[in-house]
Order: sequence, then structure tokens, then C-alpha cells
Amino acid sequence: MTRVVFLTHAEVEIDPGVAVPDWGLSEVGRARHSAFAVGAPAFGAVFSSTERKAKEGAAPVAERLGLEVRTGAALGENDRSATGYLPKPEFEATADRFFAQPDASVRGWERAHDAQARIVSAVRDAVAETRPEGDVLIVAHGGVGALLRCHLLDRDITRAEDQPHPGGGCWYAFPASMDVGPTPWRAI
Repeated sequence: MTRVVFLTHAEVEIDPGVAVPDWGLSEVGRARHSAFAVGAPAFGAVFSSTERKAKEGAAPVAERLGLEVRTGAALGENDRSATGYLPKPEFEATADRFFAQPDASVRGWERAHDAQARIVSAVRDAVAETRPEGDVLIVAHGGVGALLRCHLLDRDITRAEDQPHPGGGCWYAFPASMDVGPTPWRAI
């Protein structure tokens, strides 16, 4: 049975003068993804969002396996372009509201229910285009990772399913059929 591993990008270089989707991994983030690649299983396909940090997180595994990273905008983080960069305390408070009010556009952000429907559909599409002989790696983002977990667990949207590591770089696995709940989050 094909398994999907959903991995969030690790630590990034935060630059308020650069659009958030254009942030790259920090030295620590790159090292964590490189270490993950060394022990990663032989995936049959590697997908990532189109955001730079996710593509950089997917690259070490793809390179080790001689695979091309397949990118898709629908695998992106919830759209927060209405606010752009927010200082950490303000970001955390806004993210709390995003999860607590999934039918509202908090500060102009994409609604949580819409982001959840998008990521669930994007994961299904990635699995559908993958050859059945290998597991699938999807490198994306923490917010949509939490929303996908809520769907897989058949739970209401809650931030309680957010990744546990403050720097990101966490993963969970689930069957490609998406009919069984995921493993617990694990940090790379």
C-alpha cells in the first residue's frame, strides 16, 4: 500500500523585506533537511509547494533519489498575503484566530476551511498522478499540515493538530487512500 509522508519545511531566514513565499531555509533548516534525506525511504515521487522554503526542503531527498521535485501552488501555505510578514507575537495571535474561526477571513487571510479543502484536494491529486510502486513525499507547510491532519482524523479544525517543533521540519505519514488517520508528528 502506498504511503504519503507529509513534511513541513524547517527553519527559514526571516526577512521582513522579502515576500514570505520567497523566504529560503536557514542554515539550520538546510542541515535538518539534509539529515532527513540521508535516512529517508526510497520515495517514488517528491512533491512540494511552489514556495522557495518548501522546494529547498524537498531538494535533498529528490537529489539523493534522482527524482524531480514536482511542484504545485495548491500545496502552498494558507494565503496570508493580506498581512505579509508579522512579528512573532502578532503572527501567533493571528494564527490562533485563523484556526479558531475557520469560516472567517481573519485579517484578510484565506479562510481555514478553504485552505483545508485546497490541501486535501492537492494531496489527492499528487497521489493520483504518482506511480503505485513507491511512497510519496510532500514537502509543504505547518498550517496546511495541521489542516490536513484535522481532515485525516475527522476532527474539527483546531490548532491542537499543529506541528510540535517551533522551527517546523516535522512529518507524519498516512495511507494514500486517506481513509486511516496519520501517525503522530515527528521532528526531523
